[in-house]
Amino acid sequence: MSISLRPIQDAICTGHEPALTELYRLFSKRLLHFARVITRSPEIAEEIVEDVFVKLWTNRARISEVDNLAVYLYVATKNQALNAVSQKAKALIQAPFDDLDIETSHIVTDPYTELVTAEMMQRMQQAIDSLPPRCKIIFKLVREDGLRHREVAEILNISINTVDVQMAIAIKKICTALNIDRNLKQMDKSSRPAGKGPAMTTLLLAVLIGPC
Repeated sequence: MSISLRPIQDAICTGHEPALTELYRLFSKRLLHFARVITRSPEIAEEIVEDVFVKLWTNRARISEVDNLAVYLYVATKNQALNAVSQKAKALIQAPFDDLDIETSHIVTDPYTELVTAEMMQRMQQAIDSLPPRCKIIFKLVREDGLRHREVAEILNISINTVDVQMAIAIKKICTALNIDRNLKQMDKSSRPAGKGPAMTTLLLAVLIGPC
């Protein structure tokens, strides 16, 4: 995430309750979705997220030792969710996100998405929804939740290379579904006549990959 969580983290450590409220506002919806993916139960997911924040507050004196608070919250939620479905935990740990029904919300709004037509965004969302579960959960955490590749790797306990590969697969599949020409050399030819095609292609790729 672009926002620095360290001031909130330090405030929670000193017992500042409004800081906990702000952290909950920033992460609760994302963590609820993440927990629901694993448990497939909105009720259990809600209990898990509430419990994560209760435990965070209970152990607030030690929260300053956490290097990355966002990763900490996601990992705590994942662990709680796997405990909640203990009879399936072993299978989920071995292949944690290959057989899950992943829901995705709309891609995060930024200056790129605002320039893409509603029709194209709808087609893009349909392409995302059709991704294999592993691709979809990684794409969601990177593009919708705004996490870095290394953070996603740490949360899902996979290598950064796996995240990179799965993101590449996701983008390729989405581009194929949208008939986007990803030949960058062709796009960058200065002799190519000006028109909507290359500009729209560049825009759509920016939406998928995200701002640098």
